[in-house]
Order: sequence, then structure tokens, then C-alpha cells
Amino acid sequence: MAGVADDNTPRPLRRTVADLKALTPARIGLGRSGASLTTRALLDFTLDHARARDAVHSSFDTEAIAHALVALGLETVVVLSQALARADYLKRPDLGRKLDEASQIQLAARDAAPCDIALMVGDGLSPAAANAHVAELIGTLLPKLAGLRIGPVVIACGARVALGDEIGALLQARMTVLLIGERPGLSSPHSLGAYLTLGPTPGLTDERRNCVSNIQSAGLRYDEAATKISWLVREGLSRGVTGVGLKDESGLRALGTMPT
Repeated sequence: MAGVADDNTPRPLRRTVADLKALTPARIGLGRSGASLTTRALLDFTLDHARARDAVHSSFDTEAIAHALVALGLETVVVLSQALARADYLKRPDLGRKLDEASQIQLAARDAAPCDIALMVGDGLSPAAANAHVAELIGTLLPKLAGLRIGPVVIACGARVALGDEIGALLQARMTVLLIGERPGLSSPHSLGAYLTLGPTPGLTDERRNCVSNIQSAGLRYDEAATKISWLVREGLSRGVTGVGLKDESGLRALGTMPT
């Protein structure tokens, strides 16, 4: 196969493949043993697949997350979706989009004052990602949201993205920012996503949301992610729109080339 770095590959091409592999965790230049993968490539694949499975079934450390956020001066609330067991969460996505009755009552009873931003943390399909990244990302994000009214941070177990709509409506938030573990990939089991929705209310669909994805050490760094999220928050509130009507132009502003 052309471009595969096996033992018969010319030395200049082999060096080029090595250079490419140094730039990406993607599976390129795997080599071959006859018609099959090399043993090394097969073992690497098996290990990454196991890590992805482990991430899906990892425990959501709500206590540690809450402790870290309280240290940042934030109030936290822990709620549950209707997907009370992990098996239910994986088999019934609809249950992860609705609060259980006790959590509905808990949030409704708070009689919270309206806020600009409802920050939320969800386990999603990679609780390990939320455990690893949420506290530091929020710590980086908070100074960039200065001047905005931020409600209590809601830590949601068994959460799908749409769960934020119900939570945001109960908290009377103008916009929700949900940080949630993304579906693990073979090279990114601990990737976090941020979903922003203006005017949260149950029944919204995904074209109403903006997403900042692949927040992790090998992807989007915390400072970069915080800049994008804060830009989308402020522009979304100013323009009265999120989703397909709001494109991330934070990079253009940094370059001083924002369209007029």
C-alpha cells in the first residue's frame, strides 16, 4: 500500500511518516505484517479501545468537583437525571435529558433570582473528562465572565446535553453553559465539551446551541477554550442568539480582523 511505512519503505518516505506521526495521535503509518497490522499497532489499538470503554464507565466524582468549585467561591448543587443507573443512561438517552422528580423539586424550591449564566457540569459519555478538566477550566473561565450574574453551578449526574435546558429554565438563566464529557475516541478518551444555549427551555433542538469541543491536554487548552466560551457567551447575550446564527469569531478578534 502506498505511503505505508513497512520495512521496504524508502528511507525518505519513512522519515516523512515519522514526522507526521509526531504531529497527531491519529492512526497513520501503522505498518503491516503481511496482510495484517503489526503486533505493536494491534496492541496500541486494543489499549486505546480499553481506555475509551473505561472512560464511558468511569465514576463521576461529584464530591471532588464540588469541593474544587467551592474553593473558587462558587455555590454548587448536585442533581440527578432520570437515568439513575449507568446502563439506563447508555440504553435510554431520553432519560438523561430530564431531571428526576426530587431534583426538579430541589431546583424549583430554591426560588433563585434570575441570572445571566447558569454554569453546569455533566458526566456525559466520559465522566473521566469532567473529573479531569472541569475545575481548572472553570477557574480559567471565571475572570473572563466578570460582570455577568452567574447562578449556582449545577453538577448533574446521568446528564445528556438537553438536560441543561430544563435546569436553565428552573434557574431563570438567560444562557446555559454546560461542560460535559464527550463521547470517547480511540485517541481522546478524556475530552470535554462546552455547550451554550440562549433562552433555555425544555424541547430545544441542537441547532440552538454552540459547542466548543475537544477540551483536553492534547486538544484545545484551557485558556483557548475559556476565550472561545466567554466570547460566545458575551456575543450570544448581546446579539440574542446562539447556535447556527452565531459563529465563533473569537480568533478574528484576536487578530484584529473582525468584520464590520
